[in-house]
Amino acid sequence: MVSEVDVAALRARVIKLEGMVKFLYEKLNIEFIPEIHLTDDPTIVEHLKQGQVIEAIKVYRQNTGAGLAEAKTAVEEIQGRLGI
Repeated sequence: MVSEVDVAALRARVIKLEGMVKFLYEKLNIEFIPEIHLTDDPTIVEHLKQGQVIEAIKVYRQNTGAGLAEAKTAVEEIQGRLGI
């Protein structure tokens, strides 16, 4: 089982890595351009842009018939890939 200490350590590592990536983008003068897939539902993307993750999950479930856990994972993947 994963402890709170493990989760906190992983969060700290993610924050550090995000900072390093941001630094590299700035130093190399590179702009991050999200990769949008043709299968990404525009309604889901719009909900994510507005910070409405639960609504995005609801739309995903309605469109695909997926369960809650599967829909949450899929929406989080879209969110991460698009950098929203």
